[in-house]
Amino acid sequence: MAKTSQLSRSRNGNGRNGHARNGNGSGNGNGNGRNGHGRIGAAAEHAQEVKNYITPQGYSRLKTELTKLLDIERPELVKTISWAASNGDRSENGDYIYGKKRLREIDHRIHYLNKRLDSAELVDPARRGDSDQIFFGATVTYAYVRGGKEERIVTIVGVDEVDTKRGQVSWLSPIARVLLKRRSGDIVTLATPAGEAQIEIIGVRYRATA
Repeated sequence: MAKTSQLSRSRNGNGRNGHARNGNGSGNGNGNGRNGHGRIGAAAEHAQEVKNYITPQGYSRLKTELTKLLDIERPELVKTISWAASNGDRSENGDYIYGKKRLREIDHRIHYLNKRLDSAELVDPARRGDSDQIFFGATVTYAYVRGGKEERIVTIVGVDEVDTKRGQVSWLSPIARVLLKRRSGDIVTLATPAGEAQIEIIGVRYRATA
């Protein structure tokens, strides 16, 4: 378990100077890292050779989560554990047992957030302007060529920002890897569980992620 003194050193999201490194989002843009598949958290933590691109909004959310864990949740949980420990036999003390388990989870998350924020390379999608070429941060409208032309929209973001319900996909995901570097009007081939499918890129735009 990480010690409190080690955990609290990075409330600003960076163990050294509180600033993420800047990147243009186009390096290694084809997403051919070895860990492009599988669970996103594991891929992000273990694929250190892969760039850690993130939008400013995603970076801010991670910093907010880290601050909440350090300043609110962890201190309150430590108090609860101390109170539970004073109530006698710990082996049958549900509050104590659950509290210790939850504390380990929080400490693991704090450690993970510190690492991700420290290695983050901020890429602001809005700086791409009106480009119709797809890079990190692009919001892409596409449709399957043989699928009724129903339009779908995805936004390509960092691995720690993925929210499929909002159409946000990792830049290492299969759909992002076939879209990156392409332009509006291109037709690309996507491997799906049902086989290969062609998709047409209908539109590309850049905007600040919500």
